[in-house]
Amino acid sequence: MIAHRLLLTAAIVALTSPVVATAQTSANVVATDRGEVRGASADGVASWKGIPFAAAPVGALRWRAPQPAAAWKGVKDATAYSHDCMQVPFPSDAAPLGTQPAEDCLYANVWKPAAASASAKLPVIVWIYGGGFVNGGASPPTYSGANLAKQGVVFVSFNYRVGRFGTFALPPLTRQNADDGMLGNYGIMDQIAALKWVRANIASFGGDPANVMIIGESAGGMSVHMLNTSPLARGLFSKAFVMSGGNGQSDKRTLADVEQIGANFARSKNIDPAAPDALAKLRALSAEEVTDGLSMMQMFRPKAGPPTNTGPFVDGKVVVDLGGAYAANRFARVPTVIGATSADMGGKSGFMIAGAREASAAIAGKGVPVWEYRFSYVADSVGQPGAQHATDIPFFFDTTQVKYGDKTTAKDIAVGKTISGYVVNFAKTGNPNGSGLPSWPAYTATGDQLMDFGADGKAVAQKDPWGADIEAGKARLASAQASGHYTSITTPLGKMLDDPAAKAVLERQIPDVIKSEQIGMARGVTLEALQSYIPSLTDAKLKAIDADLAKVSMRP
Repeated sequence: MIAHRLLLTAAIVALTSPVVATAQTSANVVATDRGEVRGASADGVASWKGIPFAAAPVGALRWRAPQPAAAWKGVKDATAYSHDCMQVPFPSDAAPLGTQPAEDCLYANVWKPAAASASAKLPVIVWIYGGGFVNGGASPPTYSGANLAKQGVVFVSFNYRVGRFGTFALPPLTRQNADDGMLGNYGIMDQIAALKWVRANIASFGGDPANVMIIGESAGGMSVHMLNTSPLARGLFSKAFVMSGGNGQSDKRTLADVEQIGANFARSKNIDPAAPDALAKLRALSAEEVTDGLSMMQMFRPKAGPPTNTGPFVDGKVVVDLGGAYAANRFARVPTVIGATSADMGGKSGFMIAGAREASAAIAGKGVPVWEYRFSYVADSVGQPGAQHATDIPFFFDTTQVKYGDKTTAKDIAVGKTISGYVVNFAKTGNPNGSGLPSWPAYTATGDQLMDFGADGKAVAQKDPWGADIEAGKARLASAQASGHYTSITTPLGKMLDDPAAKAVLERQIPDVIKSEQIGMARGVTLEALQSYIPSLTDAKLKAIDADLAKVSMRP
């Protein structure tokens, strides 16, 4: 499942506290299609925060497609973020939320150069956050668009529903069909509604609605793939940027599967999902009761019993089968950048790194311009090798000083300037290359070239040095899937820990790992996915574990 591919342990992720800059308000009044908003200006950037792009999805609008926001009279203050969407914040989030989560959360934020006029028609960058589709929001300081705006673009971020608010289905909802087939994938619907708001309103902020780049990381990168293939998002953007967004393939869950998961949740609240008043009772639950403790942390330590939460699924209208759409040329066919970090989840042959290469080949193979990257740089203050999942964001956004504060070095800043320059160039022209930057060749399957933002801080274009390893890993994965045994590459750790025979193998081979107090938070990932974080999980050790596991009969 998508959610399982996004798991990271709290013990793995190293964080620093953000530094927040203070802005001075001024009379930056802009008219939107629902009313006027007043923003703020600071350091050459004008910003507007907390602009409603849809109605509050509460009460009868819980588990409905986003509805139009109500118009307002007078000038609405837009100088502070509104609530992030309802969730239990993840303690080890690489970008901690800046607001208190709430169910009323469908708001957008805009940054632009203060000197740009309303008629400037600047390129637009639209950010989609990650968080496993259960966490995340637009308010983290490292997600500020101010520094990119200084480079001559309009930057937009927005919130979308997560957890059981963002993906939920139940037979009564399906029978009601209140939104003409728009069922289940409410968080992705929010993303589409936000892009429609951009199309209708961004010109008033000096942006060009015909020149919009969408960019997302992790769950946000997967969302970019979903938007790139969704017929409902066609024409809402002209460029796509995928950061650690996987392999461009869909899970096999159906609406019926998600309805069953919704029914499981209803029963967990002592509500009969088949009762005539089931939906009314579920909508009467508080936001906290619907959240029910769900976060990335709970996904590491799932509750006993059947699953009660899921991520986006193929419904055929909002979200389509990604692999099928790319193979059949049924996608937006816009210039695309795709990449992952060097120590991303799953390792070289995993969903993120090998997945970026696979998605690049699939899209480039249809004649669409694609540029692939690998982010290998580690901030000087981190003190350990390997660029972990989500550590690239402050560099792409040029917010390294926000992320690392007084520990930020000149090299960190320089790397951020280089990478954000490519991002802005791509937003402006559909090509990341530009004056003063090393040439970044387009990806082809035969050339297999990418841009490596290296550990030494230099951007170097080269044939993928991990290409052979990735291909070998794919062959090993196929063999493991066909073996009928537990393996380090296919079996979640928790499944092996629950089988006494498999657990005995692990206790013999990696006793220190199994005895760790943090092991419960890694139940949803494979040993190979943990390899980047645990030095003792060498290739030789995983091979020895697999040899022992091959002697164990797998439980059904």
